[in-house]
Amino acid sequence: MKPRIKIITLAVRDLEKSMAFYRDGMGLKTEGIIGTEFEDGAVVFFEMNDDLILALWPKTSLAKDAKIPVTPASPSEFSIGHNVHSKEEVDAVVRQAERAGATITDPPHDRFWGGYAGYFQDLDGHLWEIAWNPQWVVKE
Repeated sequence: MKPRIKIITLAVRDLEKSMAFYRDGMGLKTEGIIGTEFEDGAVVFFEMNDDLILALWPKTSLAKDAKIPVTPASPSEFSIGHNVHSKEEVDAVVRQAERAGATITDPPHDRFWGGYAGYFQDLDGHLWEIAWNPQWVVKE
């Protein structure tokens, strides 16, 4: 398999609220909810970087499409890493998420691996790590 990850889809309980969190609270650009003309088709797309798309899809719709049961959320399954340019930017993004309604699970601080990071959960419990790593260059 060649690595061509294009879309990361997050299953959400309330599409409107989750869209508002990412659009209004976190400043991500979107055309809003599309696909409402299809049963289980309502979805929100956010253009990220390097051709990556973050999608929000109702949890029941995703489960139905994948033919799996709806299960309770488990935030410890994975995290989404967002790398930034500085410690100050980590602090700013985590504060922005908190103002938008996120739950801060671990405030930003120096990490054992030499960087600086903090964690938050979005409205549906999805875990985000906001990190600055002195060894990595963050492209614009």
